[in-house]
Amino acid sequence: MIRIDRDWLRAHPLPPVEADTDKNARGRVLAVGGGLKCPGALLLTGEAVLRSGAGKLQMATVREAALALGVAMPEAGVIALDTDEEGEIDGPAAVRALGKAAGYSDAVVVGPGMSDSDPALVTGLAEALDGDGAMLIDAAAIGACKDCVSVVKALNGRAVLTPHPGEMAQLTGEDAEAIAEDMEESARAAAERFGAVIVLKGPRTVIAAPGAEPLDYGGGGPGLATGGSGDVLAGIIAGLLAQGAEPALAAAWGVWVHGEAGSLVTTRLGGPGLLARELLTVVPELLHSSATKG
Repeated sequence: MIRIDRDWLRAHPLPPVEADTDKNARGRVLAVGGGLKCPGALLLTGEAVLRSGAGKLQMATVREAALALGVAMPEAGVIALDTDEEGEIDGPAAVRALGKAAGYSDAVVVGPGMSDSDPALVTGLAEALDGDGAMLIDAAAIGACKDCVSVVKALNGRAVLTPHPGEMAQLTGEDAEAIAEDMEESARAAAERFGAVIVLKGPRTVIAAPGAEPLDYGGGGPGLATGGSGDVLAGIIAGLLAQGAEPALAAAWGVWVHGEAGSLVTTRLGGPGLLARELLTVVPELLHSSATKG
């Protein structure tokens, strides 16, 4: 495997931000997630989208949380969605409500804060994307993909899935412990099966893309093992996708920035105990220093 470090980043830069850019050119993201159990998770993802440099953000969440989310994130538009009996986003109704917004977006991220997901939601959002739009599938939405492999493959490499071993087990039917023991092979096989970039998360993270040598990142430390950390990672990657980074590149940079943010914040705090929201404050700093200094 190839290790992601500053040398790798220097050799694989992100697309430049032009001086005369505007907020539309910097990338438009639709973030879909949350539920009555985790109504605030999408706030972490949304802020990570903007902290990573994307220009415009819409967040779609359950109706009961939408107003509070919009007030907490005045930089974003908010779309209120109906819920099912379990307090989760109603998939078919959401697809009808979000088709135009998804088609307008450069990247869609679905899943943060969701405890369950209807395959219809993933399928509908994927089909609503235009030919250049990318999709990041996270958390409970990952499990839904086991029933829509052809839909993910039809995105022609523009999908990124971000499972931990438990979610990978739901996706593939394999044993979670076996996945954790051989992350490289599990990620590689899933990347080929789904035609997508797989970000298999754990104490170390493996990134696999179809036909490519897997990438490996082993930093971050135990401080990242906290609620909401994955929601932040999803937002960083989605923001980079929206700005034109190819999926494997966006995933690699996102994983590195997220991990280094964990190390940096943990050091500043003097030990583990960081809150996921604290990662957000150092994302621009890490992206800028890595892009300019290598």
